[in-house]
Amino acid sequence: MRKTPLRHDHIIAVESARPWIRANSGIWRLTTVLVALVATLCLVFAAHLPARADSAQPRLPSVSLLIDGKAMNAEVAATSQQRYMGLSFRRSMGEDEGMLFVYEGERPLTFTMRNTLIPLSIAFISEDMVINEIHDMNVGPNQLFDSRAPAKFALEVNQGWFERNGIEAGAQIVMQ
Repeated sequence: MRKTPLRHDHIIAVESARPWIRANSGIWRLTTVLVALVATLCLVFAAHLPARADSAQPRLPSVSLLIDGKAMNAEVAATSQQRYMGLSFRRSMGEDEGMLFVYEGERPLTFTMRNTLIPLSIAFISEDMVINEIHDMNVGPNQLFDSRAPAKFALEVNQGWFERNGIEAGAQIVMQ
């Protein structure tokens, strides 16, 4: 079989229909970087949102608490998104478990039972980790639970947990 030599005279150079968009142009590089940045930011922020608007947030990191000698494990809701979701859509919680809501500083706090499926008790807690007051919160919409005094923390537990464990306002909380 005889090989025919390759001829280059039949190749025609074609100009790009968009000569201003080339891989080495500054505009192209800037556009590529901006698209990558937006995609990265979307992925980062999406990781902090629940999968669906009607689903519970994943379990949060937790801390061990000792309240007047009674041990409990509390998930820590420290970001605004975590505090907003709270225990919404959770169907149950262990007996000695809760959720500790952490704020930047002491301030009046208001809680609601929006999308909460289990009855809870809440303790509003001062900056020095002393329980100011405790309220029971029944399941149901359109309820607001305000702290009477400014608080830096709020601890939600199964309804009646504080009473069953003899814990009242004035109790000291120790993080372990």
